[in-house]
Amino acid sequence: METRGLEPVPDGERTGRVRTLFPTWAAANMTVLLLTMGAGLIVFSGLNLWQVLVVATAAPAIGYGLVGVVSIAGARGGAPGLALSRAVFGQRGNLLPGALIWIARWGWETVNAVTGTYALLAVGRLLFGARPSTALIVSVLLAFVASSYLVSGLGVDALRVCCTWSAYLFGGFSVLVLIHLGIDTRWRAALARPAGPLALMVAGVGTLAAGGISWVPSGPDFTRYLPRTASVRPVVGATVGGALLVFLPLVVMGAVMAIATPDLAVSNDPVAFIGALLPDWISVPYLLIAVVGMVLINAMSLYSAGFTAQTLGFRIPRAWAVGVNAAISLLLGGLLMLVASSFLDSFVSFLTLLAVTFSAWIGVFGVDQLRGRTYVAAALLDPTPSSAYWYTRGFAVPAVAAWGTGLVVGLLFTGVEWFSGPLATTWIGRNGLGWAATIAVSGALYALLPRPGIPRTGPGDGAR
Repeated sequence: METRGLEPVPDGERTGRVRTLFPTWAAANMTVLLLTMGAGLIVFSGLNLWQVLVVATAAPAIGYGLVGVVSIAGARGGAPGLALSRAVFGQRGNLLPGALIWIARWGWETVNAVTGTYALLAVGRLLFGARPSTALIVSVLLAFVASSYLVSGLGVDALRVCCTWSAYLFGGFSVLVLIHLGIDTRWRAALARPAGPLALMVAGVGTLAAGGISWVPSGPDFTRYLPRTASVRPVVGATVGGALLVFLPLVVMGAVMAIATPDLAVSNDPVAFIGALLPDWISVPYLLIAVVGMVLINAMSLYSAGFTAQTLGFRIPRAWAVGVNAAISLLLGGLLMLVASSFLDSFVSFLTLLAVTFSAWIGVFGVDQLRGRTYVAAALLDPTPSSAYWYTRGFAVPAVAAWGTGLVVGLLFTGVEWFSGPLATTWIGRNGLGWAATIAVSGALYALLPRPGIPRTGPGDGAR
């Protein structure tokens, strides 16, 4: 069990390897929600297969490219992402984006838990004809969240091992599904579909990239055990490569499934079409392995959420901090499954808002990296006025101002089913690019504002 919390990893314990990021980010995308999103590109956006292929390639390159770039901060500072951002926003200022990101993670973990529960219920329906009831839904959801908590509670080594083996298994069965679909699909009709509007391609890239963007603040959490000498190019390459390996085939598979049975893409159950289009000997083990993947996605999110809770002042061990988010995702997951009328609409709306929420932090933190930030280990862990990262009453005013401004501007361009900003009907808003506007505004404003004084370091203070 990993017992280290926010404290930076000493150089002598930096035994990680860049290649471990490949299966880590492959596992972060092993979710049947990508099948659902691929189906949505066909049914709702009206794209053809060639356009889906472009969208499914561009989205992870953008989203996980940002993950890889920000992840290098973990190797430089040896601490989780939201602990490192104390150096950017100040000890108190960091509480603002930290609290918002922590709350946003509740939604991400809830969506993961609900999708995994749907997959397990689908297996029960295929094998035993079991019909979902309130008691069954709650029991399966509880088992899923408990499994996620177990893996995340053990820590980074358990996550690495589980991610590696599940990536192999999921990849193998995905090949079987692709072969089966390749044989059964009427390719002439599928490839003859007319092209959809370019604007909906752009919107599709924006929506699908949001999933990767939501992982950006967590990137340093999985690179803090890398040697300080790790370079940007291999880190970005392993991150994007692992994500693309799973992301691309899943989105395309979902699109092909939707061509055969378009009505299934609008089902309230996001995995309903798997059992309907695949024989039981493929769909049952595939769904079970997909559940393992979704457990790991949830475990990775809970792992990062535990650090975020600690940065907010929860003075409890890391494993207990993880448990707080696990309990919240259990409660919200039950509400979503028993109350929500449309899973896909709720999911797309959530992704859109999630991307804007995380992007304000990304713009400021990314520019701060480009300025050559170095980290003082002792100051990261000191939340008192004596900390080198106290700045002005605990706030790095330029960073907080840039973050807040970017967040507001992004929300102005955002329109979802339960919220619509006044600029949501503009080109940026219609194409789901509120997150891009957020990054641009927060990053540009922070680059223009004066930077707080760089703290001086002395012997024995843990400076890096």
